[in-house]
Formats: sequence, structure tokens, C-alpha cells
Amino acid sequence: MSDSVRPETVAGASRREFLKGSTAAVVAGTVASQLALAPRVFAAGSDVLKIGLVGCGGRGTGAASQALHADPQVELTAVGDAFLDKIEGSLNVLKNSDVGDKINVRSDCKFTGFDAYKQVIDSGIDVVILATPPHFRPAQLQYAVEKGKHSFVEKPVAVDGPGVQSMFATCELARQKGLAVVSGLCWRYHPGMRATFAQVKEGAIGDIIAIQATYLTQTLKKFPRKPEWSDMEFQLRNWNGFTWLSGDFNVEQHVHSLDKVAWAMGDVPPVRCTGSGGRQARTGEESGHVYDHFSVVYEYANGVKAFCSCRQIDGCDNDVTDHIFGTKGTCHVMPHEIEQGGKTTWKYRAAKGELTDMYQAEHNELFASIRNGTPINNGDYMTKSTLMAIMGRMSAYTGKTISWEQALNSKEVLGPSKYEWGALPVPPVAIPGVTQFV
Repeated sequence: MSDSVRPETVAGASRREFLKGSTAAVVAGTVASQLALAPRVFAAGSDVLKIGLVGCGGRGTGAASQALHADPQVELTAVGDAFLDKIEGSLNVLKNSDVGDKINVRSDCKFTGFDAYKQVIDSGIDVVILATPPHFRPAQLQYAVEKGKHSFVEKPVAVDGPGVQSMFATCELARQKGLAVVSGLCWRYHPGMRATFAQVKEGAIGDIIAIQATYLTQTLKKFPRKPEWSDMEFQLRNWNGFTWLSGDFNVEQHVHSLDKVAWAMGDVPPVRCTGSGGRQARTGEESGHVYDHFSVVYEYANGVKAFCSCRQIDGCDNDVTDHIFGTKGTCHVMPHEIEQGGKTTWKYRAAKGELTDMYQAEHNELFASIRNGTPINNGDYMTKSTLMAIMGRMSAYTGKTISWEQALNSKEVLGPSKYEWGALPVPPVAIPGVTQFV
């Protein structure tokens, strides 16, 4: 999960201007001027790579630990978060771990406030970990790439169509500048998952007919309101409950399952989707206004349909599985096996000593690519999978069938017109047939 943080400075108006012009700017040639900020070249193991962490919640702290384990010559030198208690908590965990000797954060490199991400990126780091609520990802990665930084980017990477547009442009700029952009869609780095999808690609189940992706789980941690918290602080600390921050959980969490659907389909986008959803069990102010269940059918140009459902309700049976049905058999994505005629014909088994920690693997590959001068860029699939999740939410919220082009070109920009500590009204829960597509 992304971390509960709020380091964002771009005012609503300027964000809209950025989102409107980002793609056009790349096409118009601003890439050339940006190429002047080329990344430094790091010989294998000889130079220290300085890491900055933006977003000091649980996922950000975990990502920092994995980054510090990924290469012998790295150190954490700057951290940023909306809240100082998050920073201190994260650093305390890291300092008391087996990478504690790699923590080199001076007191003047602990940044809070709405521009914390800029201060971290400008502090002299080489690699930035972006683990804030998804709403802020487009502006943060854009700034990091402009400044010539390699990035680890937590999933999802946007919450609305304009945000997705900007991410496509930024990732293309990163590619042209030779900057690594590694996604937090960690299953793509799991060896068992890689082997399983290789089987599908090689025809072990024949042609794909349909896909089922299911993510039924419990609710996430909530933080009851304290008297001293403003509306903004309350929402940031409970960001999973607010669509402008998280994209709703179909985007923030279920994107993992949707990314597996996209992987199976060769990252060719669906043509359209039709979804439903609602809110039955969520209670309390800290639950915000997001749904607690979704069911979305994605349709592809070749006739394949993906049946995708997710739920966050306590007291229910959980099911986090994915199945790919083909003309010759079925792939049970987890536990990584192929079935034909009711019999298991292939099953992944990890080799002795093989790294199966996908969270660690993605950082290992990120830093190796930087050292080798062959930077990884996951921008295309991480952005497409995010838009799949967004279009599913759009369909469920409105009760309308939404095409890929509609979602990509949507004019809806989620979030307040400006970022400040103060009042921030909560939108009503979306009602299908009433809530309009924008």
C-alpha cells in the first residue's frame, strides 16, 4: 500500500495547468531542454547512491529498507512527509534495523509541509522513493524526472485521467533522459509470477478466453479524528477513505489484480468496461466516502472478457486469487500452476536459493539497472494498469459503460483547488445513475 503522507506543494490551478500541458510540452520539444539534466553515471559498487524517501508511512519505510538492502553502497540522506511524527517513526524503525548504519539523515534534511517532496529531491539525492497517497504521484514524479533523479514509484500512479496523461508524458521524458522508473506493482518482479505468465504467453493454456480477478479482503486501519486536526489533516491521515487521495480502493489496492489481467493480455488496454459497486458496511467519519465493493467487467477488442471484483468488508471470507481460462486449459495465477483436463500439468517451484521476496527483488533490479547503465522504465504498464482501475471506478460510480478513450481523456481533476491546512468538505458518496461522468 501507499503511505499516509502529504508532501505536495502544487496549487490546484497550477496542477491543472501542468496536467493540461504536460503531454503537449513533450511533443513540442521540451524534452530536449530537459536532457541537459542527465543522471550521474555510477560504476558498480564504487560510488555511494544517496536515497531520498518521500512518504514515511509503513510502505514507504518498507521500501526504504528494501532499497538500503539492494546495494552495498547506498545511504538514506533525506526524508519528507506531511507529518513529523511519521518521519521520526520511520527513522526510528530504520535505525534499529539491520540497515541502521546506512541512515545518514541530518536534522536539516527532514522535511515537512506541502513542498517536502521538492526539498527532498533538491537535497542532493540520486534516487527517490515516492510512497505518498496516489493523488500526488504525477506532480512528484514529474519534478523528480525534471531534476534528473531515478525513482521508485509506488502504485497506483494517479487517481484521474489528467493524472494518467501527465504520467505517460513524464515516463517518456524519463526514458529519453536515461532515468530509471521502477513501479511498486511488485508481482511483476516475483519469479513464480514471471514463470507463470511465461507459460501463458508460450501457449500452455491456448488462446485466452476469459479472466477472473478477485480481491476480497478486510478493511484497512483507520485513525479516529483528534480535536486539533483540520479537515485536511484528518483526510490525509485517513487517505484510503477519500477518492481524491486514493482513487478509491479499486484503484489503490485492486490495481494489483488488474495489473495481472493487463499482464496476461500483453498490456493491450481493454476497449471498455461496465461496473457496479457501492457502500454497505463502511461506517464512521474516518471511512470517508469511498465504496466497500466493486464488480467490473472489462472487454477487449479480441472478445476476451475479464471479470474483476473486490471487496473491503470485515467479517467476510477472503479470496485473493486470479484465474486465466484458455482453449487448452486454465492458469491458476496463484499458486502458479497450469491445469489441463482436471490435472495439474505445470507448477512453479522456486529453485534452491532463489529470491522470492518480490518487494526486495524490485529494488535489487532497480539499483542494478542504475549501476549497469541500463535503467528500467516500468512507466507504460504501471500507467495503463492504473487507468484500468480508474475507468472501473468511473463506471461503478456513474453506472455507465466507460471506454478506454473516455477514461484517458476525462476532464475530471480530483482534489481541492489548493492545498492548505484547513476546512475541506467531503463529497457525497457516488450514486450510480446520479453521479455524472466528467
